[in-house]
Amino acid sequence: MNILFCSKSFPAAHERIPGLLPEDRIEFCGPEDVARLAPEADVLVPLITPISEEIIASGRFGLIHQFGVGLEVVDMEAATRHGVMVARVPSAESGNAGSVAEHALMLMIMLSRNLGAAARNFASGRFGAPTGQALIGRTACVVGLGGLGRELAKRLSAFEMTITAVDDRKGRSVSGADIETVRQLADLGEAVSEADYVILCINYTPKRHHLFGREIIARMKPGAFLINVARGGLLDQDALLDALREGRVAGAGLDVFWQEPVDPNHPLFAENVIATPHVAGVTDASYDGISRAFVANMERYRQGKRPKFLANAPDTLRLPKP
Repeated sequence: MNILFCSKSFPAAHERIPGLLPEDRIEFCGPEDVARLAPEADVLVPLITPISEEIIASGRFGLIHQFGVGLEVVDMEAATRHGVMVARVPSAESGNAGSVAEHALMLMIMLSRNLGAAARNFASGRFGAPTGQALIGRTACVVGLGGLGRELAKRLSAFEMTITAVDDRKGRSVSGADIETVRQLADLGEAVSEADYVILCINYTPKRHHLFGREIIARMKPGAFLINVARGGLLDQDALLDALREGRVAGAGLDVFWQEPVDPNHPLFAENVIATPHVAGVTDASYDGISRAFVANMERYRQGKRPKFLANAPDTLRLPKP
Protein backbone atom coordinates (compact mmCIF):
# COMPACT_ATOMS: atom_id res chain seq x y z
CA MET A 1 0.00 0.00 0.00
CA ASN A 2 0.96 3.62 -0.47
CA ILE A 3 0.67 5.36 2.90
CA LEU A 4 1.04 9.13 2.82
CA PHE A 5 1.93 11.05 5.99
CA CYS A 6 0.74 14.59 5.30
CA SER A 7 3.29 16.50 7.38
CA LYS A 8 7.00 16.44 8.05
CA SER A 9 6.36 17.28 11.68
CA PHE A 10 6.46 14.61 14.39
CA PRO A 11 9.72 13.03 13.20
CA ALA A 12 9.44 10.13 15.66
CA ALA A 13 6.63 8.75 13.51
CA HIS A 14 8.89 8.98 10.45
CA GLU A 15 11.54 6.98 12.24
CA ARG A 16 9.28 4.17 13.47
CA ILE A 17 6.68 3.36 10.85
CA PRO A 18 8.76 2.42 7.76
CA GLY A 19 10.52 -0.36 9.67
CA LEU A 20 7.21 -1.70 11.00
CA LEU A 21 5.57 -1.80 7.55
CA PRO A 22 8.41 -2.93 5.28
CA GLU A 23 6.07 -4.13 2.51
CA ASP A 24 4.46 -0.74 2.11
CA ARG A 25 5.57 2.51 0.53
CA ILE A 26 5.65 5.14 3.27
CA GLU A 27 5.93 8.73 2.11
CA PHE A 28 6.19 11.93 4.13
CA CYS A 29 5.36 15.27 2.59
CA GLY A 30 4.67 18.85 3.58
CA PRO A 31 1.13 20.28 3.50
CA GLU A 32 1.88 22.01 0.21
CA ASP A 33 2.32 18.64 -1.55
CA VAL A 34 -0.69 16.77 -0.17
CA ALA A 35 -3.09 17.72 -2.97
CA ARG A 36 -0.56 16.53 -5.57
CA LEU A 37 0.31 13.22 -3.88
CA ALA A 38 -3.05 12.22 -2.36
CA PRO A 39 -4.58 10.82 -5.58
CA GLU A 40 -1.99 8.00 -5.63
CA ALA A 41 -2.27 7.13 -1.92
CA ASP A 42 -4.16 4.20 -0.42
CA VAL A 43 -4.12 5.66 3.10
CA LEU A 44 -3.77 9.26 4.29
CA VAL A 45 -2.29 10.11 7.68
CA PRO A 46 -3.16 13.76 8.43
CA LEU A 47 -0.99 14.55 11.47
CA ILE A 48 -1.63 18.34 11.69
CA THR A 49 -2.49 18.96 8.02
CA PRO A 50 -6.12 19.76 7.08
CA ILE A 51 -7.75 17.14 4.86
CA SER A 52 -10.41 19.00 2.88
CA GLU A 53 -13.25 17.71 0.75
CA GLU A 54 -11.25 18.67 -2.34
CA ILE A 55 -8.42 16.36 -1.29
CA ILE A 56 -10.84 13.59 -0.32
CA ALA A 57 -12.71 13.81 -3.62
CA SER A 58 -9.50 13.70 -5.66
CA GLY A 59 -8.19 10.48 -4.17
CA ARG A 60 -8.71 6.75 -4.44
CA PHE A 61 -7.90 6.11 -0.76
CA GLY A 62 -10.53 4.46 1.35
CA LEU A 63 -8.98 5.23 4.73
CA ILE A 64 -7.81 8.31 6.59
CA HIS A 65 -6.00 7.19 9.73
CA GLN A 66 -4.65 9.61 12.30
CA PHE A 67 -1.38 8.77 14.01
CA GLY A 68 -2.90 9.60 17.38
CA VAL A 69 -6.20 11.02 18.57
CA GLY A 70 -7.16 14.31 16.95
CA LEU A 71 -9.42 14.39 13.91
CA GLU A 72 -10.34 18.07 13.89
CA VAL A 73 -8.26 18.55 10.73
CA VAL A 74 -10.41 16.08 8.76
CA ASP A 75 -13.62 17.06 6.97
CA MET A 76 -15.56 14.19 8.52
CA GLU A 77 -18.80 14.90 6.69
CA ALA A 78 -17.04 14.85 3.32
CA ALA A 79 -15.13 11.68 4.16
CA THR A 80 -18.32 9.88 5.13
CA ARG A 81 -20.14 11.11 2.04
CA HIS A 82 -17.32 9.87 -0.21
CA GLY A 83 -17.21 6.47 1.48
CA VAL A 84 -13.87 7.03 3.20
CA MET A 85 -13.37 5.48 6.63
CA VAL A 86 -11.70 7.67 9.27
CA ALA A 87 -9.87 6.08 12.20
CA ARG A 88 -7.70 7.20 15.09
CA VAL A 89 -5.90 5.67 18.07
CA PRO A 90 -7.73 6.48 21.34
CA SER A 91 -5.41 7.81 24.01
CA ALA A 92 -6.38 5.11 26.50
CA GLU A 93 -5.32 2.42 24.02
CA SER A 94 -1.77 3.62 23.48
CA GLY A 95 -0.21 5.13 26.59
CA ASN A 96 -0.79 8.56 25.08
CA ALA A 97 -3.17 9.59 27.85
CA GLY A 98 -0.63 9.02 30.57
CA SER A 99 2.06 10.90 28.68
CA VAL A 100 -0.17 13.91 28.05
CA ALA A 101 -1.28 13.91 31.69
CA GLU A 102 2.38 14.08 32.76
CA HIS A 103 2.90 17.04 30.44
CA ALA A 104 -0.12 18.85 31.86
CA LEU A 105 1.34 18.41 35.34
CA MET A 106 4.68 19.74 34.12
CA LEU A 107 3.01 22.89 32.77
CA MET A 108 1.11 23.37 36.03
CA ILE A 109 4.31 23.13 38.08
CA MET A 110 6.33 25.35 35.74
CA LEU A 111 3.69 28.07 35.98
CA SER A 112 3.26 27.66 39.73
CA ARG A 113 6.98 27.98 40.38
CA ASN A 114 7.44 30.80 37.85
CA LEU A 115 10.15 28.90 36.07
CA GLY A 116 10.91 31.69 33.60
CA ALA A 117 11.72 34.15 36.36
CA ALA A 118 13.67 31.48 38.25
CA ALA A 119 15.87 30.86 35.22
CA ARG A 120 16.49 34.58 34.77
CA ASN A 121 17.35 34.96 38.47
CA PHE A 122 19.77 32.06 38.30
CA ALA A 123 21.53 33.64 35.31
CA SER A 124 21.83 36.99 37.12
CA GLY A 125 22.92 35.47 40.43
CA ARG A 126 19.78 36.46 42.31
CA PHE A 127 19.09 33.49 44.57
CA GLY A 128 16.08 32.80 46.82
CA ALA A 129 13.47 34.23 44.44
CA PRO A 130 10.84 34.05 43.05
CA THR A 131 8.33 32.69 45.56
CA GLY A 132 6.34 29.87 44.05
CA GLN A 133 2.81 28.65 44.59
CA ALA A 134 2.41 25.11 45.94
CA LEU A 135 -0.13 22.73 44.43
CA ILE A 136 -1.03 21.21 47.79
CA GLY A 137 -4.41 22.43 48.99
CA ARG A 138 -5.30 24.07 45.67
CA THR A 139 -8.26 23.15 43.48
CA ALA A 140 -7.81 21.69 40.01
CA CYS A 141 -10.73 21.43 37.59
CA VAL A 142 -10.29 18.72 34.96
CA VAL A 143 -12.46 19.46 31.92
CA GLY A 144 -13.24 16.09 30.33
CA LEU A 145 -13.00 12.66 31.94
CA GLY A 146 -12.02 10.66 28.89
CA GLY A 147 -8.76 8.73 28.85
CA LEU A 148 -6.62 11.85 29.34
CA GLY A 149 -8.78 13.39 32.05
CA ARG A 150 -8.89 10.17 34.06
CA GLU A 151 -5.11 9.76 33.91
CA LEU A 152 -4.60 13.37 34.98
CA ALA A 153 -7.05 13.09 37.88
CA LYS A 154 -5.17 10.06 39.23
CA ARG A 155 -1.89 11.95 39.14
CA LEU A 156 -3.33 15.09 40.71
CA SER A 157 -4.46 13.05 43.72
CA ALA A 158 -0.83 12.44 44.64
CA PHE A 159 -0.34 16.22 45.01
CA GLU A 160 -3.07 16.45 47.67
CA MET A 161 -5.14 18.78 45.56
CA THR A 162 -8.90 19.15 45.64
CA ILE A 163 -10.08 17.76 42.30
CA THR A 164 -13.25 18.75 40.53
CA ALA A 165 -14.28 17.83 37.02
CA VAL A 166 -16.59 18.71 34.17
CA ASP A 167 -17.67 15.90 31.88
CA ASP A 168 -19.80 15.49 28.78
CA ARG A 169 -21.03 12.07 29.93
CA LYS A 170 -22.97 11.19 33.04
CA GLY A 171 -21.76 8.68 35.57
CA ARG A 172 -18.09 8.31 34.67
CA SER A 173 -15.87 7.68 37.67
CA VAL A 174 -12.10 7.50 38.06
CA SER A 175 -10.55 4.61 39.93
CA GLY A 176 -7.66 5.84 42.04
CA ALA A 177 -8.75 9.48 42.18
CA ASP A 178 -10.87 11.26 44.79
CA ILE A 179 -12.93 13.68 42.72
CA GLU A 180 -14.99 15.96 44.92
CA THR A 181 -17.53 17.09 42.31
CA VAL A 182 -18.34 16.17 38.70
CA ARG A 183 -20.48 18.68 36.87
CA GLN A 184 -22.04 18.53 33.43
CA LEU A 185 -20.76 20.67 30.57
CA ALA A 186 -23.71 23.03 30.98
CA ASP A 187 -22.28 23.98 34.39
CA LEU A 188 -18.77 24.72 33.11
CA GLY A 189 -18.87 28.35 34.24
CA GLU A 190 -19.67 27.40 37.81
CA ALA A 191 -16.93 24.77 37.85
CA VAL A 192 -14.14 27.07 36.63
CA SER A 193 -15.12 29.81 39.09
CA GLU A 194 -13.88 27.65 41.98
CA ALA A 195 -10.61 26.35 40.51
CA ASP A 196 -7.03 27.54 40.87
CA TYR A 197 -6.06 25.43 37.84
CA VAL A 198 -8.28 24.60 34.87
CA ILE A 199 -7.00 21.87 32.58
CA LEU A 200 -8.62 21.22 29.20
CA CYS A 201 -8.72 17.48 28.46
CA ILE A 202 -11.98 17.19 26.54
CA ASN A 203 -12.34 16.06 22.92
CA TYR A 204 -12.76 18.78 20.32
CA THR A 205 -15.87 18.91 18.12
CA PRO A 206 -17.06 21.77 15.92
CA LYS A 207 -19.80 22.49 18.48
CA ARG A 208 -17.10 22.99 21.11
CA HIS A 209 -15.12 25.50 19.07
CA HIS A 210 -13.99 28.20 21.51
CA LEU A 211 -15.66 26.39 24.40
CA PHE A 212 -13.34 28.56 26.44
CA GLY A 213 -14.28 31.93 25.04
CA ARG A 214 -14.79 35.28 26.71
CA GLU A 215 -17.80 34.20 28.74
CA ILE A 216 -16.18 31.15 30.34
CA ILE A 217 -12.76 32.78 30.80
CA ALA A 218 -14.50 35.68 32.57
CA ARG A 219 -16.02 33.16 35.00
CA MET A 220 -12.60 31.79 35.99
CA LYS A 221 -11.35 32.48 39.49
CA PRO A 222 -9.10 35.59 39.47
CA GLY A 223 -5.45 34.53 39.45
CA ALA A 224 -6.13 31.02 38.16
CA PHE A 225 -3.97 29.19 35.64
CA LEU A 226 -5.31 27.71 32.40
CA ILE A 227 -3.75 24.63 30.79
CA ASN A 228 -4.65 23.30 27.33
CA VAL A 229 -3.29 19.90 26.33
CA ALA A 230 -6.42 18.87 24.41
CA ARG A 231 -7.00 20.80 21.16
CA GLY A 232 -6.30 24.38 20.17
CA GLY A 233 -9.79 25.00 18.79
CA LEU A 234 -11.28 24.71 22.28
CA LEU A 235 -9.69 27.98 23.36
CA ASP A 236 -10.26 31.52 22.05
CA GLN A 237 -6.73 32.89 21.95
CA ASP A 238 -7.86 36.51 21.75
CA ALA A 239 -10.02 36.14 24.85
CA LEU A 240 -7.13 34.50 26.68
CA LEU A 241 -4.74 37.28 25.62
CA ASP A 242 -7.07 39.95 27.01
CA ALA A 243 -7.49 38.05 30.29
CA LEU A 244 -3.73 37.69 30.69
CA ARG A 245 -3.09 41.36 29.92
CA GLU A 246 -5.72 42.40 32.44
CA GLY A 247 -4.34 40.04 35.11
CA ARG A 248 -7.57 38.06 35.44
CA VAL A 249 -5.75 34.86 34.41
CA ALA A 250 -2.34 34.45 36.05
CA GLY A 251 -0.80 32.35 33.31
CA ALA A 252 -1.38 29.69 30.70
CA GLY A 253 0.33 26.48 29.64
CA LEU A 254 -0.33 25.56 26.02
CA ASP A 255 0.75 22.53 24.03
CA VAL A 256 -1.88 22.94 21.29
CA PHE A 257 -2.83 25.98 19.26
CA TRP A 258 -5.40 27.55 16.94
CA GLN A 259 -3.13 26.72 14.03
CA GLU A 260 -0.03 24.56 13.85
CA PRO A 261 2.74 25.44 13.44
CA VAL A 262 1.81 28.62 15.28
CA ASP A 263 3.54 31.98 14.86
CA PRO A 264 5.94 32.25 17.83
CA ASN A 265 5.77 36.05 17.54
CA HIS A 266 2.06 36.16 18.31
CA PRO A 267 1.47 38.66 21.15
CA LEU A 268 0.02 35.92 23.36
CA PHE A 269 3.51 34.53 23.89
CA ALA A 270 4.75 37.83 25.30
CA GLU A 271 2.49 37.23 28.32
CA ASN A 272 2.94 34.67 31.12
CA VAL A 273 2.53 31.70 28.78
CA ILE A 274 4.56 28.52 28.68
CA ALA A 275 4.23 27.06 25.18
CA THR A 276 5.44 23.70 23.94
CA PRO A 277 5.27 22.48 20.31
CA HIS A 278 2.50 19.84 20.53
CA VAL A 279 4.77 17.33 22.27
CA ALA A 280 2.64 16.29 25.25
CA GLY A 281 2.02 12.89 23.68
CA VAL A 282 5.41 12.54 22.01
CA THR A 283 7.07 10.04 24.34
CA ASP A 284 8.59 6.61 23.91
CA ALA A 285 5.66 4.93 25.70
CA SER A 286 3.02 6.80 23.74
CA TYR A 287 4.62 6.30 20.34
CA ASP A 288 5.20 2.60 20.98
CA GLY A 289 1.49 2.18 21.69
CA ILE A 290 0.31 4.35 18.81
CA SER A 291 2.64 2.56 16.40
CA ARG A 292 1.35 -0.87 17.44
CA ALA A 293 -2.27 0.15 17.00
CA PHE A 294 -1.60 1.95 13.72
CA VAL A 295 0.29 -1.00 12.21
CA ALA A 296 -2.40 -3.45 13.35
CA ASN A 297 -5.04 -1.34 11.60
CA MET A 298 -2.97 -1.19 8.41
CA GLU A 299 -2.90 -4.98 8.42
CA ARG A 300 -6.65 -5.16 8.95
CA TYR A 301 -7.24 -2.73 6.11
CA ARG A 302 -4.87 -4.65 3.83
CA GLN A 303 -6.93 -7.79 4.49
CA GLY A 304 -10.19 -6.07 3.61
CA LYS A 305 -11.35 -5.76 7.21
CA ARG A 306 -12.68 -2.63 8.85
CA PRO A 307 -10.04 -0.97 11.02
CA LYS A 308 -10.64 -0.60 14.74
CA PHE A 309 -11.39 2.76 16.34
CA LEU A 310 -13.43 4.16 13.44
CA ALA A 311 -14.84 7.64 13.96
CA ASN A 312 -17.40 7.42 11.14
CA ALA A 313 -19.55 4.81 9.40
CA PRO A 314 -19.95 5.35 5.63
CA ASP A 315 -22.94 3.52 4.15
CA THR A 316 -20.90 2.51 1.11
CA LEU A 317 -17.13 2.20 1.17
CA ARG A 318 -15.08 3.75 -1.60
CA LEU A 319 -13.33 1.25 -3.81
CA PRO A 320 -9.87 2.00 -5.21
CA LYS A 321 -9.93 3.85 -8.51
CA PRO A 322 -8.44 1.91 -11.43
